[in-house]
Amino acid sequence: MTRHEQRENEVRRMLETPHPPVPGDLAARAAERGNRLLHRDRVTRRALWALLVVAVLVFAVWAATERPWEVPPAGTTPPLEGL
Repeated sequence: MTRHEQRENEVRRMLETPHPPVPGDLAARAAERGNRLLHRDRVTRRALWALLVVAVLVFAVWAATERPWEVPPAGTTPPLEGL
């Protein structure tokens, strides 16, 4: 008997046994839990977007005040030659 046939026989045996009882409110509890998970995911996603927006604004303000793209002024002036 191959491994595939063994698995198939095991599945058939499991399906032939009586099914366990299912609580009557299982669907309602599952729907309620799903709604809670969706709400939590939505809140988390909104918080992360808000954090991203704040980070971009802070970076923009910092870049506008510090101007990191400009060359810093030299500490000394070059000597005057040729006068």
